[in-house]
Amino acid sequence: MQQRVRGGLVQGASSGGGFLKEFKEFILRGNVVSLAVAVLIAAAFGAVVKSLTDNIITPFIGIFGGTPSFSGLTFSINSSKFGYGSFINDIIYFLIIAAIIFFFIVKPMNSLIEQTKREAPVDPTDKKCPECLSDIPLLATRCKFCASEQPAIAV
Repeated sequence: MQQRVRGGLVQGASSGGGFLKEFKEFILRGNVVSLAVAVLIAAAFGAVVKSLTDNIITPFIGIFGGTPSFSGLTFSINSSKFGYGSFINDIIYFLIIAAIIFFFIVKPMNSLIEQTKREAPVDPTDKKCPECLSDIPLLATRCKFCASEQPAIAV
């Protein structure tokens, strides 16, 4: 007998083909498909940003520094070649990705969370006495400072 449990998984003994059926249900669940799409889009986006870094930003920085491409910058110590230019490109690449994630995902989510967290305004517990302008309890019938009568407030 099979029994559905939380998350769409099937629990219990299965007849022939049960494994494939379970695997199909697992793969076709919304969150697995969404995750796969997100990974593919992220990879494509990474390639676009890498191209932007290598083909536009680095040559633009090279206008001022004299080197149009950082990827060729290297130094050698005892026949070991260190490509610090590629490392500089990767740092620029990382900073662009981090800035895009921050400004287009983190900031909007933080503001959305902040808007939903706003608490309802608290009902006032005090009021001002019209005679002496002192703070007195909302339901008071006389001011505790000047003893003037206060208008009744419906609660």
